[in-house]
Amino acid sequence: MPITAVTGSASGIGAALCAQLREAGHTVIGIDRANADINADLATAEGRQLVIEQVLAKSAGTLDHLVLCAGVGVTAPSCGLILAVNYFAVSSLLDGLAEALGNGHEASAVVVGSVASVQPGVDKHPIIAQMLDGDEAGALAAIDDIKEPSLAYAGSKLAVSILVRRKVREWAKRGVRLNVVAPGVVETPLYKASTEDARYGEATRNFVAPLGRGSQPDELANVIRFLLSDQASFMHGTVVFADGGMDAMMRPERF
Repeated sequence: MPITAVTGSASGIGAALCAQLREAGHTVIGIDRANADINADLATAEGRQLVIEQVLAKSAGTLDHLVLCAGVGVTAPSCGLILAVNYFAVSSLLDGLAEALGNGHEASAVVVGSVASVQPGVDKHPIIAQMLDGDEAGALAAIDDIKEPSLAYAGSKLAVSILVRRKVREWAKRGVRLNVVAPGVVETPLYKASTEDARYGEATRNFVAPLGRGSQPDELANVIRFLLSDQASFMHGTVVFADGGMDAMMRPERF
């Protein structure tokens, strides 16, 4: 029976995925701020360390799968919080649980990114380098000075995609596959909050995929389960866009 840890397990994609995994026979370790097997604040170093320690304890140091769904969007109270949860928590948990995954059976991990990561100009911003250099204090201070939540969100999702791709050699040596799924609009509480935001609501509502609708959490959970499975046994370091055609619509000549 596979042991799978999932952050963001209490709602949205994470909740849908946990339900599917349990039905498929996985032992799931759900992680969220509340209503989870492990309750912790991933915005803090202490919360991340608590998660790592408790996952290792609950899995006896052997983890088969890891899915990092937890994230916050443009309606977060601060830009720094977006970077702390969307990038630095991901980086910490990947590092802290890599050895346990190396002990697992046909182990694999998936990070939830976003189609926002390909937003024009984001890749040129200095906060990307700060995140990838592990400079949490500097990156959070810089983005809070800028006060651009859309940049913070897109930048955090680009940085995690780059981070995953940089780890392909290291993780392959452990026998662990690592991939990113990049959704577009997903009908989650996070998305609903953004549609009601005074600053971003109209733009969010108008951001419609070629398929003409947003996705449901179960649809993204299906993609994640595929990437975790042995059906995706030669997929490693890949960013899979599950976005209803948004990326293709926005930049048809880049892929």
